[in-house]
Amino acid sequence: MIPNWLTFALLTVLSWGVYGIILHKGRGLMPDGTLPGPETANASLKAFLFVGIAYFVVAVLGPVLVLWQRGTNWSFTSSGMTWSFIAGVAGALGAFTLVLALGAAAAIYKGAAPAAVMPIVFAGAPVVNTVVAMFIHPPAGGLKTLPWQFVTGIVLAACGAFMVAKYAPTNRPAAKPAGVAAKH
Repeated sequence: MIPNWLTFALLTVLSWGVYGIILHKGRGLMPDGTLPGPETANASLKAFLFVGIAYFVVAVLGPVLVLWQRGTNWSFTSSGMTWSFIAGVAGALGAFTLVLALGAAAAIYKGAAPAAVMPIVFAGAPVVNTVVAMFIHPPAGGLKTLPWQFVTGIVLAACGAFMVAKYAPTNRPAAKPAGVAAKH
């Protein structure tokens, strides 16, 4: 049987794995989302507005209903609320800058913008997470005790993100070789 934590982690991978693609689709379906026009720059923000509404439904109403069903005592600590709020700001800021990145990349990659943006996000975030986690909770014995395989994995994740983003497909036609005349 799969442990609960692994089930939830895999569901997170699935949810976040489709997030950028679906968000970019929503952005593209907003007014001027795919064609240049007066609302092109606003398409990402309009899509993000609905991400915020979804966050409210899922992240506020969902826990309230589950806590209510479980009969919680509704007590909180100020430090727990503060750090949780900071985490929420970090997550929301990340989602906000993601929609801006997808919108900016759309001018270059068209509908394939998630293929360029998301590898950087999803390979870069674990590297940042690892560095910050080791800063907050240093490994026993210090950094010199880190296995070489761990360090190699971080380097490979960073290199992989770079390569996938650099060579991401675009939805633009291939450039014609120099000296080839267009057919009429």
